[in-house]
Amino acid sequence: MATTSKSARTANRPAFRCGECGTTIAKWVGRCPECQAWGTVEEYGVPKARTATAGPVSAPARPIGEVNAITAQARPTGVGELDRVLGGGVVPGSVILLAGEPGVGKSTLLLAVAAAGAEPDRRVLVVTGEESAAQVRMRADRIGALDDNLYLAAETDLGAVLGHLDQVKPALLVLDSVQTFSSSEIDGAPGGMTQVREVASALIRVAKERELAVILVGHVTKDGSIAGPRLLEHLVDVVLQFEGDRHSPLRLVRAIKNRFGPTDEIGCFEMRDTGIEGLADPSGLFLTRRSEPVPGTCVTVTLEGRRPLVCEVQALVAPSTLPQPRRATSGLDSARVSMVMAVLERRGRVPLGKNDVFVATVGGVRLVDPAADLAVALAMTTGTMDQPLPPTVVAFGEVGLAGEVRPVTGLARRLSEAARLGFKVALVPRHAEGEDLPKVPSGMRIVQVSDIADMLVTLHTMISR
Repeated sequence: MATTSKSARTANRPAFRCGECGTTIAKWVGRCPECQAWGTVEEYGVPKARTATAGPVSAPARPIGEVNAITAQARPTGVGELDRVLGGGVVPGSVILLAGEPGVGKSTLLLAVAAAGAEPDRRVLVVTGEESAAQVRMRADRIGALDDNLYLAAETDLGAVLGHLDQVKPALLVLDSVQTFSSSEIDGAPGGMTQVREVASALIRVAKERELAVILVGHVTKDGSIAGPRLLEHLVDVVLQFEGDRHSPLRLVRAIKNRFGPTDEIGCFEMRDTGIEGLADPSGLFLTRRSEPVPGTCVTVTLEGRRPLVCEVQALVAPSTLPQPRRATSGLDSARVSMVMAVLERRGRVPLGKNDVFVATVGGVRLVDPAADLAVALAMTTGTMDQPLPPTVVAFGEVGLAGEVRPVTGLARRLSEAARLGFKVALVPRHAEGEDLPKVPSGMRIVQVSDIADMLVTLHTMISR
């Protein structure tokens, strides 16, 4: 009898589950023991074991060839750079999550998208949970995003949002932001795991039923990941990351997940006083216009997704008056720059150990492409020699610890972009025998280098001419 009573108490006892990874534990803890996430463990009742039974179907299954795919065709948003990332536009019935740091320009971008998508036969509804309607109206006046078919509401309740959908019947819904909305039928504060999951699930359900395109704005955590349960990223169709330094006008939108298009495209935007505008040709932002070449500079071509961007790397090398020389980087990975410095000293005998070395990019762009290693090495070498590279030279290649210069991907696209901007000579990694070189653009000459020593010989030849 005692055993039965104890079993009944155990069966009725509430359990705790992590909203991030789904791990179930017996008692509440502040940090999940499985995924190490903080504040994600919530109490829930132990569900009774049930056997699934057959139920009614919403529509009979059909051969895949009979399914009409026209309704899933993308519709352009009117913002070309965003359409590039989305794969042509917004698909009816899709749910898009746009995440980014505070103040980067998410609301400004989506207000411009909403105004561009509003047409006489296509209404757009913007629901803001962070600002008042008057504040959004002021921003719309500033960026010129006013349209009679653009509707605006300030709400924080999920039921009110669904009510607006019944009244306005829009083709596109923008929700800013998903962490500020809550459902009265679910316990928990807005922004909590349970509320975010419920709000997102309800909107996804409505989007699929009504062929309504939905764009959700999401917050990010301190480490740059999307706030809320990881399940949110799995539920939505598209996840976009909005990146940018608030001290730079450049903004990048990249796709982390896309069920309707590629995930290797980026969109480039420039933040201005009059709003945010797409940049079809952003390479000019990352170059310094000067009349004479300067020592310590080198131009490279990086690939952001499938888009080639021409960027300039600058290095300042000066004798140090400190026992420990200073090292500073901006826009580059400091660990990778330190590695290139060590390779230059050890394999190329370039005297950098007793010098202060500062390396930076132009225009606030961040280079994570290993193909920029060769340009970094050339910039530091010419800065040490106090001799400039010819202004028509561009370089790209990955530098290894043994001093070798390794091949890079997308060589043809890099060469084409450099030739389009007027560069005449390209330093590239040496290809193996029998390996075909990409087609060289007209008017451009390529110089192959196999290692750091070969690079230094080529550099001395260019400077002595």
